[in-house]
Amino acid sequence: MRHYPSDSVDLRSDTVTQPTPGMREVMSKASVGDDVLGDDPTVIELQEMVADIFGKEEALFVPSGTMSNAIAIRAQTEPGDEVITERYSHIYVYEGGGFAALSGCSIALVPGDRGIMRPADVEASIRKGDGSLGHYPNGSMVCVENTSNRGGGTCYSKEKLDQIARVARENNCASHIDGARIFNAAESTSLSPKRMAKEYDSISVCLSKGLGAPVGSVLVGSSETLYKAHRWRKMFGGGMRQAGVLAAAGIYSLENNVHRLSEDHDRAMEIARALDEMDSYEVDLEQVQTNMVYVKCDKGGADSLISRLEKSGVQALTIDHSTIRIVTHLHITDDDVQRTIAALESAQI
Repeated sequence: MRHYPSDSVDLRSDTVTQPTPGMREVMSKASVGDDVLGDDPTVIELQEMVADIFGKEEALFVPSGTMSNAIAIRAQTEPGDEVITERYSHIYVYEGGGFAALSGCSIALVPGDRGIMRPADVEASIRKGDGSLGHYPNGSMVCVENTSNRGGGTCYSKEKLDQIARVARENNCASHIDGARIFNAAESTSLSPKRMAKEYDSISVCLSKGLGAPVGSVLVGSSETLYKAHRWRKMFGGGMRQAGVLAAAGIYSLENNVHRLSEDHDRAMEIARALDEMDSYEVDLEQVQTNMVYVKCDKGGADSLISRLEKSGVQALTIDHSTIRIVTHLHITDDDVQRTIAALESAQI
């Protein structure tokens, strides 16, 4: 693999990326202060940069995407409210029930086509307490995940994004984008992050996936929302001290690793097309829009397939008993792609 030669090709996730030599250098030279006291200059620089990229008033650096989503929900809902989101969304499937434990919210699950919600389905899922004789929770926040992880790395169109935001606004709901891989979406759709976020109240932006930073996400939104979010970051234990070392990595990733994401997309598609020609696998090529490949195998055979791949030095993850996920990232080379294709061909039963 690029930067960190290894005996294996690690395709488990884009979260496995390590700081590149250039990133390590800027981290070692970062100016720092106490971010809880608001005087870390590198954190301030990162926050201002991300707020500008997304066209929002303010930004807040936090340790993780899960925390970014959690404080976005807590800052824009009240206990007893309901969050409306796609049925396999990250905030529902992979965040430990934080919407309930930390914000006291229930969740309304919307069906999706390859992870993408239809605006009409979003509207149909919004419930309000008023007029229900007290039976319903108050639907107060709509969350869109772009790209959709469980959708296979799929992207929302500008039209769907704007329509869902309008549905939220017309129903007195806050609108939030879980943008863990939003720069992948921007590269794939040629829709700028600022335009993508234009109609949304808040956006969570992850730096530690395809962009390659070791730690961190940034929440962006209005000054009012971010004022509340800052308090909730503290209460949830997310206040950091000399965090400029981490913020420097985030700045480097934004300056150097955004446009190269298209290389990851091309490599994912190369793997997908090769697998689609093999008898033992099924790949939905329309789903492969960014850096993920979801591979259907024999029923109940996912764990066995992972084991066979590991013997060839290729690592991936299972999604369910009959599906594995392959994720390309900045350390994956063209040679790694060919090695992966050969390993999957050999692993056929």
